[in-house]
Amino acid sequence: MTLKERIGVDTGQKLSIAEAVEWAAENDVHYVDVCLDGGPIDPDQYTEEEVESIRETCAEADVSLGLHTLSAVNVAETSAHVDDAVDEYLRAYVDIGDMVGADRIIVHGGYHFTDDYEARVAASKARLTRALEYAADAEPDLFLENHNFEPDASEMHYVPVTLDEVTDYFDDLEADNLGWAFNPPHARQFPEDIDGYFEALGPDLCAEVRLNDNHGDVEEHLAPGEGDLDFDAMFQLIEGSGYDGHYMLAFGTLEDMLEGREYLLDQYSGMASV
Repeated sequence: MTLKERIGVDTGQKLSIAEAVEWAAENDVHYVDVCLDGGPIDPDQYTEEEVESIRETCAEADVSLGLHTLSAVNVAETSAHVDDAVDEYLRAYVDIGDMVGADRIIVHGGYHFTDDYEARVAASKARLTRALEYAADAEPDLFLENHNFEPDASEMHYVPVTLDEVTDYFDDLEADNLGWAFNPPHARQFPEDIDGYFEALGPDLCAEVRLNDNHGDVEEHLAPGEGDLDFDAMFQLIEGSGYDGHYMLAFGTLEDMLEGREYLLDQYSGMASV
């Protein structure tokens, strides 16, 4: 596939699965991620006709479908009753993904409140382990995203964010159906930067590269060119490693992301084969 064909679009909660794959097919987008939290997350809400249509559209238009869980749902939850609900939430994503033929489900480590760091991280790893075991025989794999740093003054903080945390998570969660949703803009917030994260974890673990622009200090979902991320250097690093997976745009409107795809293609100096 050309680089253009490998750059996908995360539609977030803007579209249903059926709408997203149709939109992707109409706009020559071959990878699309969808967040289900805009509606009921219930496999019983999908009719056989709808499931068949989704699968047929993906097959006919060569669209690879992913589901992206909501980072606001705390995978590191420890409270009674609520913690069971988070397990059910992840299982529902797996069930729906398996039903509609999704290739991947993007998951997160959750968040803590400083004093409860160790307990929350332990709960996070245990819950992700259960989710991986539940998904072992399902069609989609789980891709864990390296999260963004929140300012010290913030009460809550995501995990995993630092390179040590991300490496620790993958060491502890090692599974055949686990991959890395690499977020270079998040990596920019740390001294190791994009190069350090990618070189430490490698292209073999990397299963999706999530793209937007920022200024490297706080969480921003800017369109490429609105920040100062060096996309050519990033592509040289990742493409030069032999990575042949997909990229996923996540910013602005659907039209903004189609325009952003063209901008990125123009930025990459190694585009002779496009």
